[in-house]
Amino acid sequence: KRIMLLAKLHRVVVTEADLHYEGSCGIDEDLMDAADIGNMKDLGYNINNGERFSTYIIKAKRGSGIISLNGAAARKAHVGDHLIICTYGQVSANEITKHAPKIVLLAEGNTIKEIKVVN
Repeated sequence: KRIMLLAKLHRVVVTEADLHYEGSCGIDEDLMDAADIGNMKDLGYNINNGERFSTYIIKAKRGSGIISLNGAAARKAHVGDHLIICTYGQVSANEITKHAPKIVLLAEGNTIKEIKVVN
């Protein structure tokens, strides 16, 4: 098995940051569905300052556009920063040629601009 990109939310905007929350990255449930991601480990890449961090995803209110960084992750970005949020997982050798991660491109207000499936 190999660790492969499963999904990417490209250019989300951080809407909330709470250092004193117990941790996680809240993502609008509509965006989670679009990228086919659940409550799983994610990696965040801050486009504004180059920071990288790992946390886990929790559901934020559907249709809200919320992207919240909580706990230690709140130190890695400010409200208004653009992020790339990726999830990775194991793909077996015989599934690699068929594997196609979902790339969700975001527009203003964390609305979906385009969904790509990349092989």
